[in-house]
Amino acid sequence: MARRSVEVIDVVEILQHWYARRSKSQIAVSIGADRGTVAKYVAKAVAAGIVPGGGPIGRDEWAVRVREWFPELVDAKARSLTYPDINRLRDVIKPMLDEVTVSTAFQRCRDEHGLTAGVTAFREYVRLEFPSGPKAESVTLWRLPVPPGSEAQIDYGFLGSWLDPATERLRRVWAFVMVLACSRHMFVRPVFSLNALSWAETHVAAFEFFGGVPARLVPDNLRTGVDRPDLYDPKINRSYAELAEHHGCLVDPARAFKPKDKARVERPMPYVRDSFWRGRNWGSLSEMQTAAVEWCTSVAGRRAHRSLDGAAPGVVFETVERPVLRPLAHLRFEAVAWSRPKVAPDCHIQVSGCLYSVPWRLIGTNVDARLSARRLEVFVDAELVKTHARVERGRATDMADYPPEKIAFFQRTPTWCRRRAVEHGPNVTAVVDELLAVNVLHRLRAVQGILALADKHTPARLDAACRRALTVGDPSYRTIRGILTAGTENVDQPAPVAPSAPAHLHGPARLFNPDLSGQTAREQIISEHTVSEHMNESSEGQVA
Repeated sequence: MARRSVEVIDVVEILQHWYARRSKSQIAVSIGADRGTVAKYVAKAVAAGIVPGGGPIGRDEWAVRVREWFPELVDAKARSLTYPDINRLRDVIKPMLDEVTVSTAFQRCRDEHGLTAGVTAFREYVRLEFPSGPKAESVTLWRLPVPPGSEAQIDYGFLGSWLDPATERLRRVWAFVMVLACSRHMFVRPVFSLNALSWAETHVAAFEFFGGVPARLVPDNLRTGVDRPDLYDPKINRSYAELAEHHGCLVDPARAFKPKDKARVERPMPYVRDSFWRGRNWGSLSEMQTAAVEWCTSVAGRRAHRSLDGAAPGVVFETVERPVLRPLAHLRFEAVAWSRPKVAPDCHIQVSGCLYSVPWRLIGTNVDARLSARRLEVFVDAELVKTHARVERGRATDMADYPPEKIAFFQRTPTWCRRRAVEHGPNVTAVVDELLAVNVLHRLRAVQGILALADKHTPARLDAACRRALTVGDPSYRTIRGILTAGTENVDQPAPVAPSAPAHLHGPARLFNPDLSGQTAREQIISEHTVSEHMNESSEGQVA
């Protein structure tokens, strides 16, 4: 095998690593050289009195020193036949690289400035002349091996569309994938929804599949897990933080728009889609999820993995990683989804597409809603104010959450109205029965208004007003209220008649004077009154 030639740029790299206080062994492993070769070139710098960690020394300055110390080294610039042709455009290339990629810079130099060198030579020139130039961030970093049980990478991936045979509805199916970074063993769970509750439930299922919990979770920056992405201080979703605290693990999201931070889960996504999903028919979601677990164990877990030197992920997991995973919690975590909805004017909040009522005093404020598989809990300043059984669609309303004056229409039902009408009189009962005979819901408000008039007027006046309204043929709320306001509920009643004496009672005048038998009742009453006064005067005289 031909011996690799050492260039000036290689020695410069060795000396820069040494100057940054890295050991000779670390440098040898990093650049793929022998430790004795590294010591050979570092010895010149030590002899020159250079101490690691001193003042800054630029790359060009190191190159000058290397050519002075080691004149026998091969200089790539002197060896290159295309270097002069490219170097004449140095002043054009340097500002161009601040705005465009190397490929675009090459294309413009070739088309606009007559460059004859090839793209490979151009890239080598850029590497030598502008080592800290553009696209330094695009260099793929060789990742160190991950200790067993220390990390799990998580991602969602779209599998495809599925026709549900039960509903004949086309559904979009997503795959939740968790990969243990050390053994590459994976867990896949097809789901329909990407909400926070599904996110927590799939994590719990993954931990149970592995039989333990990794020390660190590296998810994507989905809103279901991370509220606010940040390189140094990401804000974790409240329900996701509860899950991590329950299982004693750390959530460390990948950087936004940096899929290489979780490459061990990004790479298998096409494999999952191709090997597990395509060309298969499923009868239900539960059947799909059961088949996914079987596929993870018998197919993905037994494949020869290149990163594991051909070993199967399932074998590495069972022998190396499973024993060091953290044990599952004694109590199974209840997957919940936290949200902060605002109470609408109708006393309802919207959570997961459904409406739930809360006390009317909270209208216009934001509350904390905790949604689990069975119930919804509403908190205000950590105080529980409302609990509902969870509904899958529609709304859950408690009438007690409305103010009393707003729920009268719903509480005062037709049955209630008929019962109250009997208490106020027969005419009120007749009016209520007539109004509720047809279009009950349309006339219920009018009946409630008529019964409410008893709060301002006596039941007797209300019954009389209803009697007169029935007489005129207009038993409506407006008519009855007008009668009571005008006080005309008794106008059509006949004048009262003086009571007549019974037939066997004649009074003293008629008893002793039979000639009065032909008198009228009025004359008889006047006569009896006169006789009575006379007798009273006689009695008083005798007493005197």
